[in-house]
Amino acid sequence: MTTFNGKIGGNEFKVGIVVARFNAFVTQQLLAGAQASLEQHGVNAKDIDVAWVPGAFEIPLTVQKMIATKRYDGVIALGAVIRGATAHFDYVCSGVTTGVMTVSLATDTPVMFGILTTDTIEQAMDRAGFKSGNKGADCAVSLLETLDVQRSLEA
Repeated sequence: MTTFNGKIGGNEFKVGIVVARFNAFVTQQLLAGAQASLEQHGVNAKDIDVAWVPGAFEIPLTVQKMIATKRYDGVIALGAVIRGATAHFDYVCSGVTTGVMTVSLATDTPVMFGILTTDTIEQAMDRAGFKSGNKGADCAVSLLETLDVQRSLEA
């Protein structure tokens, strides 16, 4: 039996990050967590590119465009969709979730889903590192591990 476990190291990886500007007080924290975590685990700052988009709904297309350049080993998608009084939340969450998954599968490229879908601003802030863990940092570690597993499977 062969077991594949990814190691978390990234000095040879080039990473793209797509960040939604909407709810920037949250997404800036997610981005800071992702960048710090990538660098902590060996990714050079010059090997991290960031693309800002207006909102979460615009993330999948920009992830797809980023992957199409062939410059990135993987991409991290960061955003914050906070429930409001209308059904808009449901449509945006559904669209961005399906879009990110579809792009990842269609391009055979890991895309980490760091898009918060919360009921309250407080929940979003908690997940962005204001009180506890940072989802952006978690996505960075997950991306590096996934890239290493994929490399092992291709060897």
